[in-house]
Amino acid sequence: MIDRPWISLLVLAILIAAGIGGVWRFASFEPVATNSERTTLLNILSSAPEPGFARADHVRPFKFPDDHGAHPAYRMEWWYVTGIVENDNGRRFGYQLTFFRNALSPRARVSTSTWATNQAYMAHFALSDIKNQDFYSDERFSRGSMELAGARALPFQVWLDNWELGRAGRDHSSWQLSARSGFGSVDLQLAPRKHAVLNGDHGLSHKSSQSDNASYYYSIPRIASIGKITIGGKSFTVRGLSWMDHEWGTSALDRNQTGWDWFGLHFRDGSDLMLYRLRNSDSDSDDPYSQGTYIDPRGRSRILTNDDFSMHVEQYWSSPKTGVRYPRRWSIYVKPLQLRFHLEPLLDKQELDLSVRYWEGAVTIEGTRNKRTELTGSGYMELTGYGVGR
Repeated sequence: MIDRPWISLLVLAILIAAGIGGVWRFASFEPVATNSERTTLLNILSSAPEPGFARADHVRPFKFPDDHGAHPAYRMEWWYVTGIVENDNGRRFGYQLTFFRNALSPRARVSTSTWATNQAYMAHFALSDIKNQDFYSDERFSRGSMELAGARALPFQVWLDNWELGRAGRDHSSWQLSARSGFGSVDLQLAPRKHAVLNGDHGLSHKSSQSDNASYYYSIPRIASIGKITIGGKSFTVRGLSWMDHEWGTSALDRNQTGWDWFGLHFRDGSDLMLYRLRNSDSDSDDPYSQGTYIDPRGRSRILTNDDFSMHVEQYWSSPKTGVRYPRRWSIYVKPLQLRFHLEPLLDKQELDLSVRYWEGAVTIEGTRNKRTELTGSGYMELTGYGVGR
């Protein structure tokens, strides 16, 4: 997905405030961002990182499966997997499992303690029960030592406690995803149906005119998913499609950027689309560094610039829990591909009000291609930076 410093730097600041930079007693650490923290931590987004971190400032070659693993020289990194699955009766569920890695310093301190680390991890897990219109979410934190949390490439694995993604077969053609919480669980086998797609300039995703304000970013847009969802004490055998984003970098948003709207979409004709709109503080206007990637059914990709697409909000939804107002129904037009469609949530209340607040959930799509061919599908939407200060 889009460069997520708004989330990563928030948790980084929370972890530092809680003392992870020194001796971190995880058992008693339950961070919750207060209203004032959510307001003042926006300043961190535009703060200069400590010298010594690696920068995403040039095009680099990507190598797989190596680049599925961690890149600890960079300040922040995230692995996002979202998907919509259903059982044989057509009952649908959405899910999200996300891992964030944050480096608290460019280099680890010299220490003889096995607990010592400069790497902190956070994970988010969410389930959407479309039929019952219920949404559940949870989060965990840990240090990147003692095998409590971490990421590796061979074999690929990202984990925090018993939430994990990876453990591929010998040919690295399939992965296992699993997470459990008090509200339910997800256990899925993931088999990519398309190769990794490099977003931006051959995987270098610029976020502003600052040359090093960028990240390395790739997507695996179409992943066949099969397994079980347990929710409300009931288990369902399900299958469907998932999307994975992996991104890493050091720099943050510019001072005039307040958040973004991201979409990862599967069309029923076999094509996929990723779009994100960066929002500026001056009346939430679109930032010219907004962009996207279209992937045709054969896996061939096309980069989209801000001039290639337009997004208009048609309806809003206000959270009864937090009072934050989010866009819910969109009209989207991708000019060079002649795609016109409306997009809206399968469930409005997919707001994660954890230590970091944002909206992320399952959506449905209806529209046309070339004004005549029906265009339908589903996917995930992420909305950040709304209601900051509440």
